[in-house]
Amino acid sequence: MRTPFFKIITLILLIFSASLSAQVENEVTAPYNIKTISFLQSDQNVIPIFKLGEGFQLQFDDLFGNEANYYYEITHCDYNWVPTNIPKNEYLLGFDNQRIQDYTNSFNTLQIYSHYKLSIPNLFTQQLRISGNYIIKVLNENKEVVFSRKFILCEDVVTVPMQVKRARTVSTIELKHNLDFAIKSNVITFQNPMKNVKVVLLQNGQFNNTIKNVIPQYTIGNDLIYKYDPETQFWAGNEFLFFENKDIRSASNNIARIDSNTAIYGSYLYTNDARTNFPYSFTQDVNGDFVVNNINATNPEIEADYVWVYFSLSAPTFRLKKNIYVGGMFNNYNLTPEYKMEYNPQKGIYEKAILVKQGFTNYKYIVADDKGVIDYENAIDGNFYQTENDYTVLVYYRENTDRYDRVVGKGIANSLNITN
Repeated sequence: MRTPFFKIITLILLIFSASLSAQVENEVTAPYNIKTISFLQSDQNVIPIFKLGEGFQLQFDDLFGNEANYYYEITHCDYNWVPTNIPKNEYLLGFDNQRIQDYTNSFNTLQIYSHYKLSIPNLFTQQLRISGNYIIKVLNENKEVVFSRKFILCEDVVTVPMQVKRARTVSTIELKHNLDFAIKSNVITFQNPMKNVKVVLLQNGQFNNTIKNVIPQYTIGNDLIYKYDPETQFWAGNEFLFFENKDIRSASNNIARIDSNTAIYGSYLYTNDARTNFPYSFTQDVNGDFVVNNINATNPEIEADYVWVYFSLSAPTFRLKKNIYVGGMFNNYNLTPEYKMEYNPQKGIYEKAILVKQGFTNYKYIVADDKGVIDYENAIDGNFYQTENDYTVLVYYRENTDRYDRVVGKGIANSLNITN
């Protein structure tokens, strides 16, 4: 006969083993042959934060161009990106683990590729039923994960009035943006908001520098007020750099020369100077986004070519023992060797050649250590409070009886309207 003590020990071990098995879902970086992964709505690249019930697409290219079979799997996650225990049929109407059937081979391009499109909803996956964090995995024929991407579905039952302000700390007043915001709702009466309400703050839709686990500073009735200083601050950064090669045979915006003597065209960009010690200068950007385009084609999705883009950076005062990467939405800001710059001692500059689909591309230089920890304070291009950035606040709420973290609303603001 088992004693009560034995039962307690068994229960503790079961809980401990369950916690060990709860693994955080991180995005799996795509291999070299998978390029130009993007979420789209109305044929426009978007940050993957969608209103519950809206449709969207996931698109990508396979440079092998062999019409490989790819499958997809969708997993619902909690606030911390740990898969929830909710049965799949409760958050997904229909089926996943289906083959992606919409694909087309490139046409009239030097670099062959197969272009894949996955629409959600579709014939098999008819609806995603609940809000929250999701991760979509693309699998090969052996059901091995090729790459994965996060996306978020949100409801619209709270409002989030917010404002971008300069930092109140004297040492960083010229360098940071601070977010002041509130959470209001006429639909939800918040239960224990200090515990049950959580927020995520994003800068330009990036998931690699989110601010989390900030509780309300105080409440006024059912309104939750957040007026922190360091807890809700982002390094302001600088405007994104860009190039445009919608005609790969001619040197245009920020492209110094074209190399047509190789199998694939090469675009050599003008050497960028590190802007950290220069005064701030406004440059129109799209906050890291990109647009696939070929002015000589009718369907850029399959007629835009790939080009070797040669990046170069002059940063003579860069002395940190860290790495420099080229990043943007075009490569999901990945800090992999494929995007790591190498120092050329003969020229005294950093260089990197990256295969990019032609069009308009925003990019920036990212400083990070070998573990992938980004150094925002010592950014190559500096930090300036005048920088134009988009900011998003996502509100998560779990009532005492709920089994998952709902995303009940979001707020957006732009630092063009910054105040002191």
